[in-house]
Amino acid sequence: PDQRVLPEDSDARIQTERLSAEFSSDEADGFPVVALDAASDADVEATAKVLSTLTGVGRVDAVTGRYLDGQLLIGPDPSLDAFRSGDAVRFNLVPTVAPVSPEGEAMVAAIRSADLPVGDVLVGGRSAQLVDTKAAIVDRLPLAIGLIGLSTFVLLFLMFGSILVPIKAIVLNLLSLTATFGAMVWVFQEGHLSSFLGFTPTGLTDTTTPILMFCIAFGLSMDYEVFLLSRIKEEHDRTGDNTAAVAAGLEKTGSIVTAAAALLAVTFVATGTSDITFIKLFGLGLALAVLMDATLVRGILVPAVMRLAGEANWWAPPWMRRIHDRFGFSEHVPDIEVPDSPAGLAGLDGPDRLEDRQSVR
Repeated sequence: PDQRVLPEDSDARIQTERLSAEFSSDEADGFPVVALDAASDADVEATAKVLSTLTGVGRVDAVTGRYLDGQLLIGPDPSLDAFRSGDAVRFNLVPTVAPVSPEGEAMVAAIRSADLPVGDVLVGGRSAQLVDTKAAIVDRLPLAIGLIGLSTFVLLFLMFGSILVPIKAIVLNLLSLTATFGAMVWVFQEGHLSSFLGFTPTGLTDTTTPILMFCIAFGLSMDYEVFLLSRIKEEHDRTGDNTAAVAAGLEKTGSIVTAAAALLAVTFVATGTSDITFIKLFGLGLALAVLMDATLVRGILVPAVMRLAGEANWWAPPWMRRIHDRFGFSEHVPDIEVPDSPAGLAGLDGPDRLEDRQSVR
C-alpha cells in the first residue's frame, strides 16, 4: 500500500503527493543492487552501464560514478566511496516507475535476468520485496490449500460418514469466496463505487488481505455448514427420509444461522467504515462473504444440492464406512430402547442403572 490508501485530507498523503508532483527527483524510491564479488572497477562500470539501460531504471549510482542511459554522467567522487566494502559493491538504482506496480515487478525481473559483468546480484527495495513476497506466498499456496482441503474432508467424513457431503461443503464454500473476491476486485481494484464508499482506487490489491479474508471466511462458512449438516444428519438417522431431513434441518437452523451471520456482518461493516482502503476492503468483503454464505449458499444451494443428491449424500464405499464406524464421531447419542415403566429398570444395579437413568433423562 502507498499513500493512496489514506484519506484525501490526510497530512501524510497530501505531503507525499505534493513532493511527487512538485519535485521531479525519484531519489526517495531508490533501491540497492549488491554484487558480492566485484572483481574490478572496470566490471563495476560495465555493470552500471548495463543497469542504466534497463526499462524502468532512470539512473545508477556506483563507486565509479553516476550513469544514465548507458553513459557516464558524473565521475567518481568521495560521496560514492561508501558503495564499496571489501569485495562487495553496491549500486543505487533510481527508478522511473512506481515501485509497487507491474512495471516495478518487470524492472526487478529484468535486473535479475540481465547478463552482468559482476555476475549474480542481490536486489532490494520495495519492488523486489513485492516480487519476493508474492513468490513466497504462491510457492506455499498449493500446500496450504491442500492441507485445508484434506483436513476439512477428513473431519467432515468422520462426522457424517459420507464422501459427497465433504466435497459439496468445500466446493460451495469456495464458490461463495470466489464470488466475494470478484466483488472486491470490481469495487476496490477497478474502482467502481469508489466515490460512494470514499476511497481512491489504486488498481492493485494488497497481497496479504485476500489470504486473511479466505482464512476467516472459510472458517465461518464451514461453521455454518457443520451446524446445518448436523441437524440434517440427526433427522436422517431418525427417519431415514432424506427430503424430510433436509427440510427439517433448514427449518430448525435457518433462523439461528441468519441471526449469527447478521451479528458478524454488523461487526465487519463497522470495520468497513475505516478510512484506510485495505481495512475497508477487509471489513466489507467479509460482511459480504458472511451474508452471501448464510443466504444464497446455506439457504438455497446446500438444501438444493442435498435434495437432488438424495441418499447419495450418505454413501461411502465399504472400506471407508468401516473407518467411520471405528473412528467417526458425532455430537448426538443414538436413541435407546426405554422400558415402559420404572419397573423395567429394576434388574439394573449400581453404575449401569445410574447411567441408563441419566440416558433416559
